[in-house]
Amino acid sequence: MKFPKKPPLALTIAGSDCSGGAGLEADLKTFAAHDVYGMAAVTCVVAETPRRVVSIQAIRPAIVAEQLACCLGGLDGVAVKTGMLFSAAIIRAVRAALGQRPTSVRRLIVDPVMVATSGARLLREDAVRALREFIGEHADLVTPNLDEAAILDNGRRPATRGAMEDAAARIAARFGCAVLMKGGHLHDSRGAPDFFIEGAEGFWMEARRVRGIATHGTGCAFSAAIAANLARGCPLRDAVRRAKRYLTSAIRGSLNFGPWMALHHQHGDFPLGE
Repeated sequence: MKFPKKPPLALTIAGSDCSGGAGLEADLKTFAAHDVYGMAAVTCVVAETPRRVVSIQAIRPAIVAEQLACCLGGLDGVAVKTGMLFSAAIIRAVRAALGQRPTSVRRLIVDPVMVATSGARLLREDAVRALREFIGEHADLVTPNLDEAAILDNGRRPATRGAMEDAAARIAARFGCAVLMKGGHLHDSRGAPDFFIEGAEGFWMEARRVRGIATHGTGCAFSAAIAANLARGCPLRDAVRRAKRYLTSAIRGSLNFGPWMALHHQHGDFPLGE
């Protein structure tokens, strides 16, 4: 891969997945696939595979803040995404570091990581309120799946496409940002439908469900691909559409290692933004 002399910049604030399938490892692979220079501020070290989370070690909030100061200091146009923030203390550190939106930050995407694909909880109960406040203060886009949408929308889990639209509109109004409602876990759908809303306008994105694939990190890769396209100068709506095509390609090309599978982040069957 050949970067230009001054490539676009993207930063992930997320946990580290030792298996390489999710978290900041997935984000950095996604950035690289889009010819974007990726940086990372580590919030937690997670011992896991796609099948289970073994243990989590949180990074001290002060170290998280110092990483952000190093990554954002003196740079321009950085697209930022957050993933696993884990605790209220870490969220407060990230909020303080971002302050009133440094000029270095182009856009901020919040992937409200709360539960792993394996079912393990990745956000402490006492951190939910802090995450809501962070989204309301800083997010340009929030990307919940259906379970995360329930937590952001007073316990109401969407079960139909109509309910997804309604929930996305309520979340957008509550937090004052665009919403990408991910419908991969919608039980009455043969496909993988996602609904995006920005302001008063929304649209659906469709992809045929890929059977026989059991992996994790799809939400990480999706939000990272949006950030990468924003870093490349795409408008938000175009960035979301391009990211959907990228994710579908990465799922179709998934790698089978025997005990578990992983997304193929460099599968390559997608167009780059301009």
